[in-house]
Amino acid sequence: MKHVTRVFALLMAAALVLIAVPTAYGQDTGPRNLRIVVVTHGQAADPFWSVVKKGVDQAGADMRVKVEYQAPVKFDMVAMSQLIDAAVASKPNGLIVSMPDVAALSPSVKKAIAAGIPVIVINGGWPDDLKIDGVIAHIGQTETGAGQGAGERMAAGGAKNALCVNQEVGNASLDQRCQGFSDAITKAGGKSKVLAVDLNDPTGSAGKISAALTADSTIDSILTLGPTGAAPALKALTDAKLLGKIQLATFDLSPEVLKAIQDGNITFAIDQQQYTQGYLAVVYMTLYLTNLNTPGDKLIPTGPGFVTKDNASKVIDLSKAGTR
Repeated sequence: MKHVTRVFALLMAAALVLIAVPTAYGQDTGPRNLRIVVVTHGQAADPFWSVVKKGVDQAGADMRVKVEYQAPVKFDMVAMSQLIDAAVASKPNGLIVSMPDVAALSPSVKKAIAAGIPVIVINGGWPDDLKIDGVIAHIGQTETGAGQGAGERMAAGGAKNALCVNQEVGNASLDQRCQGFSDAITKAGGKSKVLAVDLNDPTGSAGKISAALTADSTIDSILTLGPTGAAPALKALTDAKLLGKIQLATFDLSPEVLKAIQDGNITFAIDQQQYTQGYLAVVYMTLYLTNLNTPGDKLIPTGPGFVTKDNASKVIDLSKAGTR
């Protein structure tokens, strides 16, 4: 018995040593002393970008690298380019950026590449960002194609006279969404126009949507380009007692959007799976820095997908974890 006890004690001690000693693939080792800076045009408090940041943070933990998420206090290309320049000056190992205005941001991105800092683009920028020599990949969705998908769905639902509510006119990605939407509605025999609203003034945005509906009673469909645009549209339709009478769809998800889909007040939401944009960018950057891996295609699509009443409840459960 003493012999068995002694053998067991030795085995346990060996196991503890194995647990304590780092291995090439053990959780106690890693890259590795790498710092990756993420600069986007969306604030971490925004319901969309908070999910991107969640993906960035989780990938940083999984890859065992340091990540820093930065964004201007509002949609501002000058401020964003300054953040990129400051990030480059800090000499990170890798840089991840969104590029809603490639013309405005490309000089700063080119400085990063010239300084030997690898760059991956997420979310906005495609396809012009990939014309910048040295960008490793774009992780996101094709915005014109996503807009076309929205238009085709709404036209199939009877849309003839539609509004595309744009909360960031000048954001090339959002402009592309409205253009794709208009192309699909027009092809189906309808028409569409853009209504500009202010992202920072939800009450004023609801008022502008209400005024547009009053001015043209034949408007039968509204597409918003994000949750911050969907909320004012919902308010305008509720106040006018038009919920269920006018089709409403949106890009991107939030708890409010998902509940509205579940309740039948929003027809569908286009899901670009922004969690994967943040997560995959950090994973690919780490693999590039540690193993010189590059994706087989420079465009890594994360959408569009569609959330409807049929699958909204499942997505709601996932959104509670902040990953949808």
